[in-house]
Amino acid sequence: MTIIDVTAHREALLDLASMLPDVPRADLHRFLDEAGKLSAELPQEIADALDAFDRGGNEDGYLVLRGLPVEADEDLPATPTSTPTPVERGRLNMEAFLALLGRRLGLHTGYAELRAGTVYHDVYPSPGAHHLSSETSETLLEFHTEMAYHTLQPNYVMLACSRADHERTAKTLVGSVRKAIRLLDPATVEHLYDNRQPCEVDVAFRGGIEDPGAIANVKPLYGDREDPLLGYDRELLKPNGGADAEAVAELSDALDEVTEAVSLVPGDVLIIDNFRTTHARTPFTPRWDGKDRWLHRVYIRTAHHGQLPTGEERAGDVVAFAPRR
Repeated sequence: MTIIDVTAHREALLDLASMLPDVPRADLHRFLDEAGKLSAELPQEIADALDAFDRGGNEDGYLVLRGLPVEADEDLPATPTSTPTPVERGRLNMEAFLALLGRRLGLHTGYAELRAGTVYHDVYPSPGAHHLSSETSETLLEFHTEMAYHTLQPNYVMLACSRADHERTAKTLVGSVRKAIRLLDPATVEHLYDNRQPCEVDVAFRGGIEDPGAIANVKPLYGDREDPLLGYDRELLKPNGGADAEAVAELSDALDEVTEAVSLVPGDVLIIDNFRTTHARTPFTPRWDGKDRWLHRVYIRTAHHGQLPTGEERAGDVVAFAPRR
């Protein structure tokens, strides 16, 4: 099951959230450590769904928990207009659930060059945002595997919704390699497999250089040949010409064909399997009235695919950029 209604567990979830520190960013390591302990007490239906997703994912490449108890809209602060989040901001329900659910999966991670190295990100529309930024609104945020160019790419991207866009037209699009690969001929799959392609990096990781070129290399398909992993970014992947470009274009078309649209509503948490999918977001029109779309985002690393190389990492740690070669 890809979408799980957890409305029946609202009271139990609120009880767990209330046991977390009131001001998460005052000591985020402690906040996430407490969440790790409390994650063992999640309702069994939720714990089982998270554990199963972490063990093997699913065909769709994502999981939605729907019906989490979000604050009434009038009780929420205004949708943010700047980043990073003030340290003194109190605990919000959806941030608490990102802690509890995320710690069941792995370790929340910040990236030193992204959002000033913060671990929790407010995702909101911003006028004049760069077209590669999550703060865009009225243009399509193109398909990408989050940080496919980073050696410590997150295993999961988690998005929690406190506010939807006014017209509820924004959709998160997810394309799963497990579905897309069935549409590719064996020769294309073989050509893409372990075939490093030049890749540019996101604005945040460019070190202030407007166009540093393709400083990373990404394998479009790799890992277990019976269940391959995906490295894909429609804007940043710059495949070599000829057969390489043709094969990547065929993969791109296949991902388009299997794309699913997820409409996030307040009380939703979306968990994206970031090693088996690419995701995007459709345009929407903000009103700049303090009630615009407001998501909360965290990145989770796990022991899968070597993303915890030392074994001594802690939830809330911040890692530095190292491009895939």
